Amino acid sequence: MEDEFNNEDLSTLVSCLNTLIKRGYTEDYKVTEQGLKSIQSRKIYSPEELSEVNFYRFEGNSDPADNSILFAIETKDGSRGTLVDAFGPYADSKVASFMQQVKVVNKKT
Repeated sequence: MEDEFNNEDLSTLVSCLNTLIKRGYTEDYKVTEQGLKSIQSRKIYSPEELSEVNFYRFEGNSDPADNSILFAIETKDGSRGTLVDAFGPYADSKVASFMQQVKVVNKKT
């Protein structure tokens, strides 16, 4: 994902999601007790099967409850998708704990 977003609007969660979808990040993931589950394929991945390519944080203008984080994820079997969570005090501790175990590659801040 080197410079592919230079001309894209990444200022909102929706625009960033749309950009990632255009770039092939089409799976939607959620963290379950068993691992990271693809909503589309229903396949479940362990942290060892994943790479976190990048993340994007979004802050609400007036309400801290509007803070969110978007992870761009690639799997060892070639699937690419996204995981969205709240950020800050409303974050899901299961998501944070799981993502701390995932290998980070190419992250840009």
